[in-house]
Amino acid sequence: MNPYFTLALTIIFEIIATTSLKLSEGFTKPIPSVLVLIGYASAFYLLSLTLKPIPLGTAYAIWSGLGPAGAVIAGVVLWRESIDLPRVIGIILIIAGVVVLNTFAKGTPA
Repeated sequence: MNPYFTLALTIIFEIIATTSLKLSEGFTKPIPSVLVLIGYASAFYLLSLTLKPIPLGTAYAIWSGLGPAGAVIAGVVLWRESIDLPRVIGIILIIAGVVVLNTFAKGTPA
């Protein structure tokens, strides 16, 4: 399986887990609480698989950058959280950082 596809699944599971964390209301709701555990366990497992072919710094930068950006988008879409210029700029900078790391970073190719 393509390691970047696996990394994308990792990010999706993290976003699902983070979204479920809010829905769990402090782990008082059983179904979202179980989704948190399954989501984060799946994300960490898949991340461990991506670290075989993708350098640690690159994989972690992508995961830790796009996961929170996805969580911000989920918050805006699902809970109508405000989106203002600083948030938009922050998300753009995160994505730009991931692009720079993947385009210009020297290291073991994936």
